[in-house]
Amino acid sequence: MDKKKKRLVSRTIILAILALAIGYTVYGTATKDKVELVKVGSEAPDFTLVDLDGEKHKLSDYKGQGVFLNFWGTWCKPCEKEMPAMDRQYQVFKDQGVQTLAVNIAQTDFEVQNFVDKYELSFPVVIDKTKDVMTTYNVGNLPATVMIDPDGKVAKIITGEMTEADIASYMELVKPE
Repeated sequence: MDKKKKRLVSRTIILAILALAIGYTVYGTATKDKVELVKVGSEAPDFTLVDLDGEKHKLSDYKGQGVFLNFWGTWCKPCEKEMPAMDRQYQVFKDQGVQTLAVNIAQTDFEVQNFVDKYELSFPVVIDKTKDVMTTYNVGNLPATVMIDPDGKVAKIITGEMTEADIASYMELVKPE
């Protein structure tokens, strides 16, 4: 009987310690401040990514232009639907000082190139192989678009699929005067 009591006390102590550890972990996660890395009005974080032709694209090189920064994936159906409209609007706005930069999230060059070829996309497409840019811009669900004004500030953040009219109005929003 004495052995059973010791075992019961030991098990109770172990369970209490586990319950406290789990409670502490849940509490810590629930109360942790979420860092909003990018918000409207903030400076757009600079980055450099490489496109499918091996050319580097550095965000700060586009200072003085509006930037339509779109995060996407080939598997994302809304992304697939909006890409042709993005390309048409790119053709309209590229000579008006608005650059389009499509950031693929960590897919292979082969997958991305096939997608670009299928839709005959003409704007720069870069791949965020390490997801560092995605993390910096606090991107969760795709598609996500960040509109950057000519001064390099975030003008608007859009999550979800856009219509062609939406794309045109967002590009107009960041067009240099």
